[in-house]
Amino acid sequence: MPFAQVMAEKRSGGETLWPAPAKLNLFLHVTGRRADGYHTLQTAFQLLDLCDTVGIALRADGRIERTAGPEGVAPEDDLAVRAARALQAASGTRHGATLRIRKCIPMGGGLGGGSSDAATVLLALDRLWGTGLSRDELATLGLKLGADVPLFVHGASAWAEGIGERLTPLELPSAWFVIVHPGVVVPTREIFQAPELARDSLSITPAEWLRGAGRNDCEPVVRARFPAVGEALDWLRRFRPAQLTGTGACVFARCATRMDAERLAARVPDEWRSLVARGLARSPLEAELERPLG
Repeated sequence: MPFAQVMAEKRSGGETLWPAPAKLNLFLHVTGRRADGYHTLQTAFQLLDLCDTVGIALRADGRIERTAGPEGVAPEDDLAVRAARALQAASGTRHGATLRIRKCIPMGGGLGGGSSDAATVLLALDRLWGTGLSRDELATLGLKLGADVPLFVHGASAWAEGIGERLTPLELPSAWFVIVHPGVVVPTREIFQAPELARDSLSITPAEWLRGAGRNDCEPVVRARFPAVGEALDWLRRFRPAQLTGTGACVFARCATRMDAERLAARVPDEWRSLVARGLARSPLEAELERPLG
């Protein structure tokens, strides 16, 4: 859901609302595995106007609490809560916060919702608490929470290398996307630990990718372990070239216009969830960070 559609729900009592956008991996090459277990990769990240919404109310008692969040995720395991506590520890602030997270991004879908929530908390609380950390410092904090967090901290679609933290801004053509969630949750750790995962893809350049190179190395593993994802891919490929994002479970296809995307989304079988989202060059969080407080 675009963030603008939920702004009317802004609460009184000092709560502010902040968007946390989803992302797509337009391709994903696994190029190696480091001694610490992290995988090196190449990917192109496309930000979307599909957003979770993070509500933040400041506290004077130094406590970090979460009153609403992802279903089935305990507050102490929530990346958003962990991000708030990491910023609190790094900055030495005595301020606290109450977090309220409205989920619109499917969980376990490869769309980066948890990482985006964490990045939004880092950026919004840095401003609200006045901690004054730089983007690079916040991205370093975020990297300890998840490899996708620095993307959302920097707030722009990007070409990524390393473990996902080496980012280069990437200009992408305007596009709409149909996203299909086949109703399963794919644990990222399981896919990256799979012995059959190929880990020797050659590096490519952005120019090569724009000419058509690139694939998602995780697709064969996900297909074998989660057949519903393969079924969704096969269905979507009847109409458009389609890909897996991240480790899944979501699959997606590019469309030229919103109308084309909505027509295709309307054909998605009822047992699957369909979403229509617009590709963004810049995170909608950036505009909120530029607004005057109060």
